Amino acid sequence: VKPETLLALSAAANEKVPFKRTFMVSALTGSGCKDLLDYLSETLPAGPWYYPEDQISDLPMRQLAAEITREKLYLRLHQELPYSSHIETEKWEEKKDGSVRIDQTIYVERDSQKKIVLGHKGETIRAIGQAARMEISGILEQKVHLFLFVKVRENWGDDPERYREMGLEFPH
Repeated sequence: VKPETLLALSAAANEKVPFKRTFMVSALTGSGCKDLLDYLSETLPAGPWYYPEDQISDLPMRQLAAEITREKLYLRLHQELPYSSHIETEKWEEKKDGSVRIDQTIYVERDSQKKIVLGHKGETIRAIGQAARMEISGILEQKVHLFLFVKVRENWGDDPERYREMGLEFPH
């Protein structure tokens, strides 16, 4: 996004809400991130650690693995796949050799979406799996065998249980 466009957006946002400070950051290049982090470390109150320093998330590993796979799915298919998909970690098995086997199911609402996720000759699902496996393996610091399955579950978004699994309230 061009700097002029960002400045105009920032000015418009600051007219509606009087922010103390506005930061221009780029997740792509990292530009501006140091300024934001410095500001946060200077202004936020000190507090206790809520989980150990070496723990990268407060999510259970099964859920974190599903979120990683979801991220890779959306990065690969962001233009083609609507956000009507859900990933469940069905199996998590520690192996004797120190590796872990993870079985995940990607649920979509229509058969046409399943075809998109699978891709031509399974190329898309393979690429998603490889990217997710690498990241999960790096976090766990152990070899990961990740198996992805794609299933159609019509109207899964209307199922209150799916919302509870994600820690959300079902909209009435």
